[in-house]
Amino acid sequence: MELTAGHVWTLVAAGLVFFMTPGLALFYGGMTRAKGVLNMMMMSFISIAIVTVVWVLWGASMSSGDPILGGLVADPTASFGLQGLVGSEDLLGSAFGITFAIITVALISGAIADRTKFGSWVVFTLVWITAVYFPLSFMVWGGGLWSEGGAMAEMFGEPIDFAGGLVVHINAGVAALVLILLIGARKGFGKDSGQRPHNLPLVMLGAAILWFGWFGFNVGAAATAEQAALIWTNTLVAPAAAMLTWLLTEKIRDGHATSLGAASGVVAGLVAITPACANVSPLGAIALAAVAGVLSALAVGMKYKIGLDDSLDVIGVHLVSGIVGTVALGFLAIPSEGQAGLFYGGGWSLMGAQVSSTVFAVLYTGVLTLLIGLLIKVTMGLRISTQDEVDGIDVTQHAESAYSLKDEATGYFAGASPSRPLPGTAEAPVHAKEGSSL
Repeated sequence: MELTAGHVWTLVAAGLVFFMTPGLALFYGGMTRAKGVLNMMMMSFISIAIVTVVWVLWGASMSSGDPILGGLVADPTASFGLQGLVGSEDLLGSAFGITFAIITVALISGAIADRTKFGSWVVFTLVWITAVYFPLSFMVWGGGLWSEGGAMAEMFGEPIDFAGGLVVHINAGVAALVLILLIGARKGFGKDSGQRPHNLPLVMLGAAILWFGWFGFNVGAAATAEQAALIWTNTLVAPAAAMLTWLLTEKIRDGHATSLGAASGVVAGLVAITPACANVSPLGAIALAAVAGVLSALAVGMKYKIGLDDSLDVIGVHLVSGIVGTVALGFLAIPSEGQAGLFYGGGWSLMGAQVSSTVFAVLYTGVLTLLIGLLIKVTMGLRISTQDEVDGIDVTQHAESAYSLKDEATGYFAGASPSRPLPGTAEAPVHAKEGSSL
């Protein structure tokens, strides 16, 4: 098999999507408190490690191949360890697919920042990616229930989900909601000003990396040059429109347009265009993203009113904008790219497919995430202790601090406290072992 330009682009796109997860780590890390930034970033990095190994062992096989269990998932043993893919062109698609799986589970972590046991997150990642992500990916993209010829597609119509509205964003958003309900709010939620983002330049940098990587996320699966050009344009214009409407909403509601709002608006627009990027015109992309920017901004503002501690706005951004982008296809899908939306004379069939598949994804992910979360909660426990939360999750879970800044008032370094001093400080000296670099 000769290496073609198409093969090279697939590999480049996979690299761009992979780079999005470190970008997400920066984005989320800047949004947390100073004493929780390392833990937040570690939740993304450990997702890379776990999902990568699991994908090679059984994830790729579960995501495409011969269906079992009535089309819910593919046989996990068929290509175990990528057997049969090495030496074939299919390994290119596997390389691209693994990056989507990685970032999906990493997205969930932002909802439960500052209060989750790291070991419990590791177990959750392993189980959730296997029981929830791989099957849903197969159902929508791999030949399962919601794919062409699948039982649900035959009944309700085949939905459009070009790059992951159902599989990535709605999936992650629902899982985040369930975990928040199981784990509860942070101590002082809604009252403690110390829970505000500690490093907004880091947030802006992370958002920029996400936007850059998203061109691989959306354009990577383009089949033609014409389709790639449309997707690239939509991936540029949608987040721009959402950023503008988010900032306008902030200005009207709060009197200020913030940098955090700009970064969040960009991500909301990227999420909204993801399922629709190949199937709407640039005008349609502006319209659906503009709506997503307003609704996500309003949703994020509501969390304090209803007492839902979505720490880094996973629900407000990914679930809300994911639903907007998925359902909007029922109105805005252009006929030149397959099924037409209502605004293009397509009737109600596509709208039925988009809405029914969205409801299915919400229920499927919600029920399974609840079972997984409850199992971990009653065995390992999900939440760190109140004292550990007060001391800071970085030092209590990782024995580290992101910043070596001493508080003159307390005499302790950032992330340390009288009850939990940092290793290596005067309060808790570390004795180097022979051969140690300490």
